[in-house]
Amino acid sequence: MEYLDFELPIKELEEQLDKCMIIGEESDVDVSETCKQIEKKLEETRKEIYKNLTPWQRVQLSRHPSRPYTLDYIRAICGDTFLELHGDRNVKDDKAMIGGLGKIGDQSFMFIGQQKGYNTKTRQYRNFGMANPEGYRKALRLMKSAEKFGIPVVTLIDTPGAYPGIEAEERGQGEAIARNILEMTRLKVPIIVAIIGEGASGGALGIGVGDKVLMLENTWYSVISPESCSSILWRSWEYKERAAEALKLTATDMKKLKLIDEIIREPAGGAHANREKTFEILKNKIASHYGELQKLSPKELVEQRMEKYANMGVFNG
Repeated sequence: MEYLDFELPIKELEEQLDKCMIIGEESDVDVSETCKQIEKKLEETRKEIYKNLTPWQRVQLSRHPSRPYTLDYIRAICGDTFLELHGDRNVKDDKAMIGGLGKIGDQSFMFIGQQKGYNTKTRQYRNFGMANPEGYRKALRLMKSAEKFGIPVVTLIDTPGAYPGIEAEERGQGEAIARNILEMTRLKVPIIVAIIGEGASGGALGIGVGDKVLMLENTWYSVISPESCSSILWRSWEYKERAAEALKLTATDMKKLKLIDEIIREPAGGAHANREKTFEILKNKIASHYGELQKLSPKELVEQRMEKYANMGVFNG
């Protein structure tokens, strides 16, 4: 397990607990009471740290090296039922955007999401989770297939942004994202969106329009990353913590501004601390929200979705 700066007190207590247990196993000394005291202190410290996280610390948690990625969620939720589908039928298959069919119980879903890498090699392979235009066009192709067969769509957002390279611009990055936003507003099947990590800029919005938009507790959703915002406003990355505060990018801020529908609480210590429990929580949320949405007709779905997004940013002076 890797630890962030503010998690170091937890690391120290976990190491103490490990040493205490080893002493108990290797000698005749009864250390059960000491272990219990360390466990109690560990639980209190964990609660205290995660109760008072700053926006910047939540940004750090969303990028935690041990945090589960899109494919981890899909494999845990769908098991062996997941069938990945490839290509945009135009240019190529974008490895940063993955999608395919999978089941929760007896219900099929079309899962789509950005996928990051675990090490240098896979990060390059996945282009650090930054999709090219063909990634968004692949996502749209899969959504249209889902609509054709009446299959609900689930999108999982985890991206530092759409790929900003010259070749992406040449192939119409802005058009691809805009097209997705337009088509998703009028898709005639339920769409459930979950932000599981970073939700940056148009790269997130390209698969982010939904009937229900959910955010895991330690994630962020914003037009720009704190570092980029800091470099634009102050010509330096040093003010990223101040930028994170000003951008109002946390799940709590998003809920307050009515830009998302629900915050999904993570297990103590974050999603990376108890991956299985996180997978189970998200699986249950998807199933329960789909249970509500399937009662609506295609016309009602589109009308409600359109109304929801039209009301965003409305200000009564």
